Amino acid sequence: MKFTFVTLFKNLVDGYFQDSILKRAIDKEILEIDYLDPREYSKNKHSKVDDTAVGGGAGMVMNPQPLYDCLDGLKKSDEDVHIVFLTPVAKPFVQNDAKRLSKKSHVAFVSGRYEGIDERVIEKYADEVFSIGDYILTGGELPSLVLCDSIARNITGVLGNSDSLSVESFETPLLEAPSFSKPKVYDNSSVPSEYLKGNHSKIHSLKLALSESKTKFFRPEQLLKHRIRKSYEK
Repeated sequence: MKFTFVTLFKNLVDGYFQDSILKRAIDKEILEIDYLDPREYSKNKHSKVDDTAVGGGAGMVMNPQPLYDCLDGLKKSDEDVHIVFLTPVAKPFVQNDAKRLSKKSHVAFVSGRYEGIDERVIEKYADEVFSIGDYILTGGELPSLVLCDSIARNITGVLGNSDSLSVESFETPLLEAPSFSKPKVYDNSSVPSEYLKGNHSKIHSLKLALSESKTKFFRPEQLLKHRIRKSYEK
């Protein structure tokens, strides 16, 4: 699968792929990473990519010409590319989106800067628009990386143990149960005794109870979804 980052700041993105799981996936040719810089498409003599906002307002806006030409070229090079824009004024990105997009052959992330991207660019080229939360960042590179990481780990062969995907938070409405490692006792705190007895049925029941408790505390709306689902299954 190929990921293309449309960004003015390649170096902010590139370092993330120099270590760990995604680097190994690139080395095994499961993933391919590419970059496009809209500044290279600017027809302005100073290679500017921003201008003042029409209608007033603080800050500058990425103007359409460099992005139009950049994304036109991208579409011509691969008509199947799925173009995603990152902006706080969009629907939230969720796990099901990650799983769905992992089936694509080529996803491109367009990272905005300044006060955002001229809306005409988004209307013309966006296949989807996502937000990663109700807060503002200085640019779209971090959200692009968040989506890329989340999508990539759902691609066959990226994770060392694909079974881990089935027990993660958001595969069901419940949050994942707490995890523990060795040693059994550390700093006078012990792993739950039921985890140590080898009775997998009781371990499963305890994990479910802990999962429900964590969900009730942190994400009560998810617990409600879980209970509604269970009621339909009866």
